[in-house]
Order: sequence, then C-alpha cells, then structure tokens
Amino acid sequence: MKWAAFALLAVTAAAFALWGIGQWRWSAKTKELLGRLESARVPAAPESFDPRELDGLPPPVARHLRQALPEGAGIVRAVDVVHRGTFNMSPSGEQWRPFTSRQRVVTRRPGFVWDGRVSVLPGVAVHVHDAYVDGEGILEPAILGLFTLANLRDRDEVARGELMRFFAEAAWYPTALLPSQGVRWEPIDERSARATLVDGRLTLSMTFRFGDDGLIAAIRADRRGRTVDGKIVPTPWEGRFSNYQRRDGLLVPLDGEVAWLTPQGRLPYWRGKIVAIAYQR
Repeated sequence: MKWAAFALLAVTAAAFALWGIGQWRWSAKTKELLGRLESARVPAAPESFDPRELDGLPPPVARHLRQALPEGAGIVRAVDVVHRGTFNMSPSGEQWRPFTSRQRVVTRRPGFVWDGRVSVLPGVAVHVHDAYVDGEGILEPAILGLFTLANLRDRDEVARGELMRFFAEAAWYPTALLPSQGVRWEPIDERSARATLVDGRLTLSMTFRFGDDGLIAAIRADRRGRTVDGKIVPTPWEGRFSNYQRRDGLLVPLDGEVAWLTPQGRLPYWRGKIVAIAYQR
C-alpha cells in the first residue's frame, strides 16, 4: 500500500510539473507574439470619427456606422477581448468543447494575438495561438501548451486567412471599418456591400451583409484557407454576429458564430461570447 501511495504521489507530482512547464513555455510564446504585435504598430490618424467620412459610402454601410459610432468617438487603436464559448473539434461532424480565450488586437498595422484554451478532457486543455503579426499568419495548437500538434506560419495563405479574421472581427472595433483606416467600400445591394483591405502585399475583399436593424449580421469570404489533413484548402467562410450592445460608447455584437461553407453544407466550428472588452484610443 505504501508503494502504491508513493507511486500515486510521484505520478501526481510529475503531472503538476508537466503542467507547470507547459504553462511557462506557452506564456513565453504568448509574450513574444504580443511583443512583436506592439513593435509593428504605426500611428493612426485621424484622432476621432468625423461623420463626414460616411458621405458617399454604400447606404447599408453608412447606416451601420452611424449607429455604431457616436460623433467624435475616438479612433480605436487597440482592443483587449475576453471570450468564452465552444469549439467544434470535428472536421465534419459535431464535437463541441468549451473554450476560454484572451485576444489582443492592434488596428494599425492590422494585427491580433488570440490565446485560447480548449478543454478536451477533464484537466487537459489544448492551448491555441491564432494570430496575425507584422504580416505573418500563425496557427499553433499544443496539448497543455507543451506538445505541439501543428505549427502553421507564413505570409501567404495562412496570413491571408488571419487577416480575414481581423477584418471580419472589425465589427468589435468599428472605427477600423472607416475609409480613413484604409477600407474601400463598394455597393452590392440594399442589404450588402463589399469591403477591401490592403496590408503589405496582401489584398482581400469580403462581403458584409446587414440585417433588418441596419447592423452587420454576417461577413463572408469566398475563399479562406481551411486546414484539411494537414493541407490548406480554400473554402467559403462566414461569420455571423448578434446581441449588439453598447460598450464604451460603441455599438458592438457580443455573440458570434463562425462556419465553413462546405460542399456538404454549413459547418460551424466556433461559437463565442464576449465576456469583457476594453478599448484604447
């Protein structure tokens, strides 16, 4: 019995040591990414929102921004977001697991670092870095923050997909959708418009669809890189937003869902809620 107790104690100690090493390693990686994100920042102008910027924009875009932005609102420079929700671990079915995350966004130069924890088993979480930093796209999941499952990094397809995420999530930091912040808008119809963003050598366009209330309801990209069996497969992609509320004067959605639009049908993989959001202007 004594040997069994000693063995159990040794296994428990090893598990805690492994967990501690994973936390330390992941924290160091997060700190390095955040440092790169801050180093890539550039001054943003103007200082505040001028409603005259909306002149000439497609009507649904102007309606949304008039609601989302109070006159004189400061231009958002950076955002800190806390999420919770569920993540679908299955590439083709339903295998939802809870997650929590913290995200840092910088609007100029566009970039973000998403630091998530997806619970896969009791006491076991997959740590995830999903990021766009200084023009580089990054996706790295690691069990306990220690055992890397994948490490996708480039300035082409992965970067394009991450810049799409930044652009879609601008509903949370709506001053980033203004023409003065580098966005070019084109009309489609009374409920939708196409937005184009350029960062470095990347140029991308996405379709923004607006609901009955005039607010952004969904954002779609015709081609975003989806990881399938270790390969990047261009796939239509959509984000949906709901539950708009005022935060620090801005009208922003607190709930969202993200899905791949596959030949087999719509495949949601992320459902989340903003727990806290703080702006720097």
